[in-house]
Amino acid sequence: MGSMASDSPQAGTAPHVLVVDDDRDLRELLTEYLGKNELRVTAVASGRDMLALFDREAIDLVVLDLRLPGEDGMQLARQLRDRATIPIVLLTGKRDEADRVMGLELGADDYVTKPFSPRELLARIRAVLRRYRVQVQAPSQPEDKRRAFRFAGWELNLRTRRLVAPDGRKLELGNGEFNLLAALCAAPQRVLSRDQLLNLSRLYDAEVYDRAIDVQILRLRRKIEADPSRPRVIVTERGAGYVFDVPVETLY
Repeated sequence: MGSMASDSPQAGTAPHVLVVDDDRDLRELLTEYLGKNELRVTAVASGRDMLALFDREAIDLVVLDLRLPGEDGMQLARQLRDRATIPIVLLTGKRDEADRVMGLELGADDYVTKPFSPRELLARIRAVLRRYRVQVQAPSQPEDKRRAFRFAGWELNLRTRRLVAPDGRKLELGNGEFNLLAALCAAPQRVLSRDQLLNLSRLYDAEVYDRAIDVQILRLRRKIEADPSRPRVIVTERGAGYVFDVPVETLY
């Protein structure tokens, strides 16, 4: 099936959102609604159309349904991640918790569960785009002489932005993961609220949604915790936030 595109007056400068969903009514609804809210929207029905369009046009964010008929949504998300660092918002079913977790581990930035309101999706799209904009524009801080943090056998190199495991493996971190882990290491054994972590990690989010921090915490636990279901490094303080519950050594 062909693609649908919004023709808003800001189409030349507005962020270009690619919606991938096999439901024609939903594609038309999102094309119209998002297009009226300062976004340029292209909607396609399949992963094949998504990848073809991705190779032809500049896309700023992808809204991807994980349940496309006859296609592997996880594989499509992985292919997007392999091609570029681009924000991804997943569309999932209410009972698809395993898919949501796997999608976030693959590098998706957020998700909404069907059925959802276009207003909620718009808020999440704006929040994700804003975080990416901040990460790209965030100035470097040459006056910061810190070289690395060490904790529980791990080393986070602030210059190469890499995480080295106790066994010597080097793990790549996304921008959000790196910023959040650096913020946690800089304030060890202190309870930090989500708002504090949003500010410290430069993941600014003016919306009420604070799932961004929870998503990054989930990803970090999958990488550094021996048992992510029973975290001992990044510990949840119910109703308060998170605490990096191990000593940290700062290297200069």
